[in-house]
Amino acid sequence: MAWRGQLSKNLKELRVLFCQSSPASSATRAFVEKNYQDLKALNPKLPFLIRECRGVEPQLWARYDMGVERGVRLEGLSEPQILKALEDLAKAGAAATKA
Repeated sequence: MAWRGQLSKNLKELRVLFCQSSPASSATRAFVEKNYQDLKALNPKLPFLIRECRGVEPQLWARYDMGVERGVRLEGLSEPQILKALEDLAKAGAAATKA
C-alpha cells in the first residue's frame, strides 16, 4: 500500500462527507476512524477534510491540480471498498500529473 504515502503528491485535497448517525454512513465513519491517523501521518501537509452533516450521502472527493475534482459515492460500500475507491482516486491523480 505504498500509494497511501503518495497521496500528497497526487492530490491537492481530500474530503470525506458523511452523516454522524445514519446507517448508510456507518462504513464511512468506521473508515475514517481506522484510517485517518495513518493517512494524515503519511501525508501531513495534505488537507484531509472531514465533513459531517445530518442526512448527507457518504461521499469521497479528491481535488487535483487546476481545481479539477472527482467524487465517489460511498453508500453501500464496505471499508475495504472505500479504501479501494481512495486508491483509485489517488491513481487518477498520478496519471493526470504524468500526462
